Amino acid sequence: MDEKGLHLLIDEVKQGRVSRRQFIQTMVGLGLTAPLASQMLTYSGVAQAQAKSTYKPTKRGGGGALKVLWWQGATLLNPHFAIGTKDQDGSRIFYEPLAAWDTNGDLVPILAAEIPSTQNGGLSADGKSVTWKLKKNVQWHDGKPFTADDAVFNWEYASDPATASVNIGSYKDVRVEKLDSHTVRVHFQKPAPFWADAFVSTRGMIIPKHLFDAYRGAKSRDAPANLKPVGTGPYKFVDFKPGDMVRGQINTNYHEPNRPYFDTIEMKGGGDAVSAARAVMQTGEFDYAWNVQVEDEILLRMEKDGKGRADITAGGNVEFIQLNPTDPWTEVEGERSHAKTKHPLFTDPAVREAMNLLVDRQAVQDHIYGRTGVATRNFLNNPQRFRSKTVKWEFSVDKANQLLESAGWKRGSDGIRAKDGKKLKLVFQTSINAPRQKTQAVIKQACQKAGIEIEIKAITASVFFSSDVGNLDTYSKFYCDLQMYTTTMTQPDPEIFMDQYVSWLVATKENKWQGRNIARWVNDEYDKAYRAAQSELDPVKRAALFIRMNDLIIESRTVIPVVFRPRVSTVSNKLRAPLSGWDSDFWLLKDWYREA
Repeated sequence: MDEKGLHLLIDEVKQGRVSRRQFIQTMVGLGLTAPLASQMLTYSGVAQAQAKSTYKPTKRGGGGALKVLWWQGATLLNPHFAIGTKDQDGSRIFYEPLAAWDTNGDLVPILAAEIPSTQNGGLSADGKSVTWKLKKNVQWHDGKPFTADDAVFNWEYASDPATASVNIGSYKDVRVEKLDSHTVRVHFQKPAPFWADAFVSTRGMIIPKHLFDAYRGAKSRDAPANLKPVGTGPYKFVDFKPGDMVRGQINTNYHEPNRPYFDTIEMKGGGDAVSAARAVMQTGEFDYAWNVQVEDEILLRMEKDGKGRADITAGGNVEFIQLNPTDPWTEVEGERSHAKTKHPLFTDPAVREAMNLLVDRQAVQDHIYGRTGVATRNFLNNPQRFRSKTVKWEFSVDKANQLLESAGWKRGSDGIRAKDGKKLKLVFQTSINAPRQKTQAVIKQACQKAGIEIEIKAITASVFFSSDVGNLDTYSKFYCDLQMYTTTMTQPDPEIFMDQYVSWLVATKENKWQGRNIARWVNDEYDKAYRAAQSELDPVKRAALFIRMNDLIIESRTVIPVVFRPRVSTVSNKLRAPLSGWDSDFWLLKDWYREA
């Protein structure tokens, strides 16, 4: 189907002559995914049917304790400072957005009364504004009313650079207007195909104005509520030990009837992925464990014990390697890996290309991840429409050797290659996790055969993913030559995911290393393509722009994808926990329950 035919079909849906279901079935028949087809309609202003929960509670509470295990413990509970999933999820127990993404990639109202569409007047015809109607009679945990003033405040708070919010990219280029006590309008500077950003999903959790108003800008880190949240969610704050434990108790005034089911929640942090899986599937000590990055053969063996199961949920997450384009060993203006510096070895494209040739993705899939990680050539893997077919990958120690030799990197008596007095010695860091250490070992062995010496560095996950500005070992500081981790895609649209390489979000000392561009990679063509995609309403042209962005970061060898990772959790056989590959694990925590 060509562009004209696609637009005509969307118009047919708008006019009611073709159903939403028929459109999605047609698109799936053409090779698109259902979430993408659904989002094409949503972005075109077609209202979606609201998902119906399978949970039919008859009363609030009575379910006892819910015990969940995150092997990276939350370190703070303000969603505007949550640079890692652990902090986003810890915050999500208490705070809520206006809307969230379900497993099909559809928007579900949380604090919103409905999802905006052209039919209900929520989406403007020119694509330059979206109007959100807020639920009424929602209270903060301290009894204060939730109103439009809170939404406006969150925009002001997050868009202020002095606040150093990780969500600044969602708010800095929009204007939020209060229309009445429970209605806000988000104005865009230009047509916005991805309007479901501000106030949505993990970047949309709303904090109360009355507790944070006095802590705007440079005072943002001083707010007591950063560690003692007061939200609108199904559970109220009880206790928090950073890096260890978060406790909550039932919110008896929650804004949905007969919810939540559990009386208390305990989110335990620490340990490792294997022990987390075992605590659910073998000992039964916990009901749920997050992000179980464990060899598949171990998961299959644990499942036989019969107490729990592995839940594999498709999304857009990718385990990848970053090559540092800056110099991590030289301090400039008070910081290492400064954007003004150049890496002493990776400035040579032959070295970067050799590293790409020395990552055996297929071996990592076959021998480490199995069904939980698929070898990939792309950074942007899902939805399928955005997946590039241009970039290639190959594993070849021989070609890496030939490339380095031709570029003048000669082996010394110790077997390590050198050129112009510089040896090919690199520090490779990631978090402590068995699959990651095994992946490091696979890469180190291949590099050794090519005359590159790799020093392995493994950092405790709670430290590596910490937002502590004083910590030198965080992945956002990137004080090493290369590093590996998983980056999560929390919407079925790549706009937020791909802002990780725009020049205006470079992580620096000035923004407390909260900028999303951790690699400090800057490319004018990438920036231009990203800005064009932000206002391109044609879904076909917009997809082409994101594919080009993917290709640019891959071709530069700043990014070396390893495996495309579905989300893997372990769940007690009696627990019913609706999960989504596009949002926080706690996106629908209010509907978690335990079967008798």
